Order: sequence, then structure tokens, then C-alpha cells
Amino acid sequence: MYNMHTWGGGGYGFGAAGAPPEWVFALFAILAPFILLVVLWSVFWKGLALWHAARRGQYWWFVIMLVVNTAGILEIIYLFAVAKLHWRDLFSTHSGHIQH
Repeated sequence: MYNMHTWGGGGYGFGAAGAPPEWVFALFAILAPFILLVVLWSVFWKGLALWHAARRGQYWWFVIMLVVNTAGILEIIYLFAVAKLHWRDLFSTHSGHIQH
């Protein structure tokens, strides 16, 4: 009798050799650049927001942004709505409203 629960058999979507179908590799090749861009976007905004939160002594914001991953959305909200920074202030070493 054929065992449907062995690797490579049955309804797992894999061929007889246990390898994924070709479309899985094609999908990965198409999505990989977009995933890389989202990761780089997220790391950029997270680093910038964490740096400003730490310099301002806003440790709760630092911890929240460190733990919660939102692809940069929370970090952008913090920088422009909470910290009220302008684009020119994002890379300045002199942030104006340092809180202790």
C-alpha cells in the first residue's frame, strides 16, 4: 500500500523526488528584489528613528520601534508627527528638541 505521508509523496505539492515545482523558484526570483527593497527601506527608517528617539531620551518610543516591525511606517510617523522633524533635520547631529 502507498504511504501518503512520506516526503515526496501524496498531496504535499512536491514531485516524486521531493523537490518543489519550478514555479516556486520563478516566484522567488521575481519576489526577491522586492523583498530586498522592503528590508533596506525598513532598516533605513528604523535606524534613523531609533537614533533620534535615543538622542531625545524617548526610551518608550525606542523600545516600541525596536520590537514592532511595520516596514518603516511607525518610524516615519514617529519622525515627522511625534518628533516633528523636517527632512533637513533627519541627518543633522543637532536635533533641536532633546528631552530628558
